[in-house]
Amino acid sequence: MKYVTLNNGVQMPILGYGVYQIPDQEECEKCVLDAIEVGYRSIDTAQAYRNEEAVGRAIKKSGIPREEFFVTTKVWISNAGYEKAKASIEDSMRKMQLDYLDLVLIHQPFNDYYGTYRAMEELYKANKIRAIGVSNFYPDRYIDLVQFSEVVPAINQVETHVFNQQVKAQEIMKKYNTQIESWGPFAEGKNNFFTNPTLQEIGTKHNKSAAQVALRFLIQRDVVVIPKTVNKDRMEQNLDVFDFELSSSDMAKIAELDTGESLFFSHYDPDTVEYLTDYGKKGLE
Repeated sequence: MKYVTLNNGVQMPILGYGVYQIPDQEECEKCVLDAIEVGYRSIDTAQAYRNEEAVGRAIKKSGIPREEFFVTTKVWISNAGYEKAKASIEDSMRKMQLDYLDLVLIHQPFNDYYGTYRAMEELYKANKIRAIGVSNFYPDRYIDLVQFSEVVPAINQVETHVFNQQVKAQEIMKKYNTQIESWGPFAEGKNNFFTNPTLQEIGTKHNKSAAQVALRFLIQRDVVVIPKTVNKDRMEQNLDVFDFELSSSDMAKIAELDTGESLFFSHYDPDTVEYLTDYGKKGLE
């Protein structure tokens, strides 16, 4: 496994397992146990995924020492603000049966995310969280938060894949010493992702799948990835990306696939913001 060193010296696996859209507790627990058995040690969940308990049970059942894991969760919009965020993070730890978290992110840049970040800074200083950061923060809001916070975000987790490569955003994060992390490294299969001719052609050359080439491309750009699958064979394939290297020509061809636009949503779109904030106001109960 390759690791990245975050801005506070904490090491994080560059490839982890994401549990987005696995709300069923039994299925999620089984998937995480499978992922652990395959070799994953970084697990990414969130309050809004409603599966933190399952993640915690799987980690406990694995019998592997806690310190070998890197566990991430995210504070949802409805839990924003200092008091609510602090209570929700402590509740996340209780749900996962953990004494500390490796990484906590603000899930979306809405509601009182400044209050949320203050709570995260406090828990970070109290050694309850090893690293703190944000998710879905576009460069404008990211810079604003950096400029008025004591602790520079260690991570910004944003939609990043071959069709939306976040080149400019990554440059800005590097300027302020924040590590970029990809959600949706396979774009959830959009744009015929897994049959893309460029990815397939390069994959054939290296005896790898289009998915493996896509992950390798991000890893070589120093992007942390958390691919999600419920299939154990694909978990193994996603992890099997450290025995080959893309050439500069390969990288250039894949770079040409970049559209610079989201395949999911834009926080600059009022309808999207209205939807997310309305959803956030409903809470998680």
